[in-house]
Amino acid sequence: MAKPYVIGIDMGGTNTAFGIVDARGNVIASDSIKTAKHSNIDDYIDELYTEINRIIVAADAEDKINGIGIGAPNANYYTGIIEDGVNLPWPTPIPLADLISKKFGIPCIITNDANAAAIGEMTYGAARGMKDFIMITLGTGVGSGIVINGQMVYGHDGFAGELGHVIMKRNNGRMCGCGRTGCLEAYCSATGVARTAREFLEIRSDESKLRELDIDSITSKDVFDAAMAGDKLAKEIFDYTGTILGEALADFTTFSSPEAFIIFGGLAKSGDLIMKPVREAFDKNVLPIFKGKAKILFSEMKEADAAILGASALGWEVKDA
Repeated sequence: MAKPYVIGIDMGGTNTAFGIVDARGNVIASDSIKTAKHSNIDDYIDELYTEINRIIVAADAEDKINGIGIGAPNANYYTGIIEDGVNLPWPTPIPLADLISKKFGIPCIITNDANAAAIGEMTYGAARGMKDFIMITLGTGVGSGIVINGQMVYGHDGFAGELGHVIMKRNNGRMCGCGRTGCLEAYCSATGVARTAREFLEIRSDESKLRELDIDSITSKDVFDAAMAGDKLAKEIFDYTGTILGEALADFTTFSSPEAFIIFGGLAKSGDLIMKPVREAFDKNVLPIFKGKAKILFSEMKEADAAILGASALGWEVKDA
């Protein structure tokens, strides 16, 4: 008989969240530890093992775990290795799936955080029943997970789906953290919104509540708060951001004809401020043969549990655990 639970682990540079999840997407128990607390990966895994076992015992879930799924930066689904530990405190590569499997005695699958979010959405959220969709995560960066014919697209090396690094502005584009210029991430991430705010404030003379803030410390939340208070310049920043994202989604449609784009992450909280210009730009730029076919939806995963849910969905892929 199939075991009723999986473990989801969301490994970030600052915190690692984890939880026990059932097949309906209910988080039975969860907690977190500080990722950077330990100077080496073995000590980190020891603490993770201790804390996860604690909640397993408390939930009476011993011998009931089907598998462990982990979402982590630059984690390779094929190899189980973190190839380049962006923001992680230990040297890479890290054979994380193997280390966790051996420590827990439970099969483990890893992938990057955006792919984990897509698998979670397909398992528990707005993409249930869909075989073709694209997950777009709008956080500090822009991530993506592409599902075609019910299968996550990993490519030949495990790193497919970096749509945040499709170049939107070939000439005089912004420098991106990847080292190139003009990437979608440089404009449509939370960081990108803050950069747009600074640019607008520097080159324009409009009155704005944002001028009351330290220009170098402005965040995307500041822009959201100002826009919700009726600030015209702040609304234009969201229009600018949404237009670029909508143009990008129109281009993405041409190669996989998704049933839907699922928007997830901090900027999704902006609601119609971001979604209205996204949809308008998408409709204006999408190839006529695709008009009216792709929906643009917000994620349905519970925000507080989304990272754990996304990672946990991998745990159901384990066979005969």
